[in-house]
Amino acid sequence: MKRQVGYIFVIICLIFFLVMSYSRQQKRVKQVLSENERLINENRDLRRSLEVNSQTARQIADRREINARTEGTFVERRTYYRRNWNQFISVNTSDYRTGFLGGIKDLKIIVRNQTEYPLDNVVVAVQYMKGNGDVFKTEQYTVNDVPAKGTKSVDASSSRKGQKVSLKLQSITSQPMNFCWSASKPAAPGAVDPYMCVPQ
Repeated sequence: MKRQVGYIFVIICLIFFLVMSYSRQQKRVKQVLSENERLINENRDLRRSLEVNSQTARQIADRREINARTEGTFVERRTYYRRNWNQFISVNTSDYRTGFLGGIKDLKIIVRNQTEYPLDNVVVAVQYMKGNGDVFKTEQYTVNDVPAKGTKSVDASSSRKGQKVSLKLQSITSQPMNFCWSASKPAAPGAVDPYMCVPQ
């Protein structure tokens, strides 16, 4: 009888110990899960904060780059236009008429100026071409006061012969841009800013 009581007592103790162990383990599991959830939330918040900081840093860098470009453009705008003038200044013709047996009428010479500075004068040579490609005659026209970011045109004379025309720029002058270009004066080899009218 005493043995049975002893066994029962041992069994009760074991059950109690197992229940207590299980209860402690459950608490630990809950603590670990809670800690993991806290870490996940902290990581999420940290990631959001880093994204915000990254966007802010990117915006600041972009703003600095824009400011640097703006300042550089403001200081060296004329130099840039002078060096790359053929990207911003062009000449072409209007839609002129040709006769059945040749001849050209209603011809206009159009100068387009995409720089931020007016052009004082643009000299253009107009070649009136025969059907076989030979030049019938050449005339020279000057287009004055071409506005910045604008166009200006002049009427060209009609021709009793010719099937088409060819245009060749001869010279461009712009005092506001300090720009003097001439087809008869090629740039010196190695010149950094060869079309400056007055060296500064």
